[in-house]
Amino acid sequence: MKKFSFTLYAAACILFVNGQTIPKSNTVYFELGGNALFTSLNYERQLLKNTRLNFHIGTGIYGMNPAYLTIPFGVNYLFKSNYPTSYIDLGVGATYSKADVKLYEIVDNKNPNYKNTNYWNGVLSIGYRKLTKRNLMYRISFTPVINHNDFFPFFGFSIGKSF
Repeated sequence: MKKFSFTLYAAACILFVNGQTIPKSNTVYFELGGNALFTSLNYERQLLKNTRLNFHIGTGIYGMNPAYLTIPFGVNYLFKSNYPTSYIDLGVGATYSKADVKLYEIVDNKNPNYKNTNYWNGVLSIGYRKLTKRNLMYRISFTPVINHNDFFPFFGFSIGKSF
């Protein structure tokens, strides 16, 4: 956990640079796949004025029957691209889950002494974000997930509104 915290702090320090075009400070978006592992509703906030460093937190579900709670959170930085309203989105985060997640399945632990019902998944992300004139946000991202089961590639699609 100390290594993760140090890496997050170092990345934040490196990325604190002033940008010419700053997107709106707040964004609410729906995500399919991505950080929450299945679906989620998220809130993203710009951390410091005149930067593109953001914090996001949300609530979502994993699985269909039954559905398990997930809580994704993390930080991301928007790197300016050659187009005025397009960004490369680079981030790191974690997702709390009530299910033991392995890609597209829930691990069934047969050991009767196994009582853990709280799980953590590390999530990295790199994606492309587009903002429209009406402050709509679209994003597609590659979000590999790391947990005690495995490292597996994953993708996400987000759509939301900036304000």
